[in-house]
Parts: sequence; structure tokens; C-alpha cells
Amino acid sequence: MGRTVTLSFSSAQYEGAEATETFTFEKLGIDEKMDDNALEKELDEIFHAWVWDKLNIFYSIVTTKEKDEL
Repeated sequence: MGRTVTLSFSSAQYEGAEATETFTFEKLGIDEKMDDNALEKELDEIFHAWVWDKLNIFYSIVTTKEKDEL
């Protein structure tokens, strides 16, 4: 089966905001011979993309500027 990684998150703030999935390195396109630092960076990027996909969050940031008084 090869090497695997399990990604998981949960939120204490929002009920039901949790997920766990296990992937093979092959499915994620990760070279099993990658050095530990490169592997950690690659898995961190994969994890962040996976979480954003699972949460499916839509957001906006709105700023306002007060009008100058005449």
C-alpha cells in the first residue's frame, strides 16, 4: 500500500466542523524519498488546501473610510 498520511481537523468553536481522511503518498503525488524538511513543507501546503476545501468557506473583507466633515 505504501506510506500514508492522515489529515484531520476539528473546531471547538463550530459544531460539525471536523474531518479526517487518509491518503497514500502516491495519491498526493509525494515522493517517499523526500527529505524531512521538504516533506514537512509539502504536507503543510497539502493540509491547508485540504482544510479550505473541506470547510468551503466564503468570505469577504470590507473596509470603510469615514467621509471628511465639511
